Amino acid sequence: MQLLSMILVVLVGLEAFFIMGLEMFGSQTAFAAQAFGVPLATLKDPQVKTLMGNQGLYNGFIGVLIFFAQFWLAGTASVQTVYLALAMVIVAAIYGGITATRQILWVQGLPALLAIIAFYFAH
Repeated sequence: MQLLSMILVVLVGLEAFFIMGLEMFGSQTAFAAQAFGVPLATLKDPQVKTLMGNQGLYNGFIGVLIFFAQFWLAGTASVQTVYLALAMVIVAAIYGGITATRQILWVQGLPALLAIIAFYFAH
């Protein structure tokens, strides 16, 4: 269970970095328009690009927090910080699922939920 837990937590962290990259550097692409369900013309608006970049930065912070907790911290600090980071992803996914698109629940929320369950049984 320990290995499965680590794999799932790392996947959630990598997903956060992928989303960060897409929002910060690829937000004006056809792929981003399809992924976010937003017209490409909207994403090309300079104000929207700025907002997407800011949102991406926060996803990057969550990715850093996950990796920092998993591989740098030790003991209780590591465990509690992983729980915090995964909970933040789950809350963000719920909010995004309610306000933007339900797809966020499956794409971000489900992996984080599976990771937190596996992490619980591993610790």
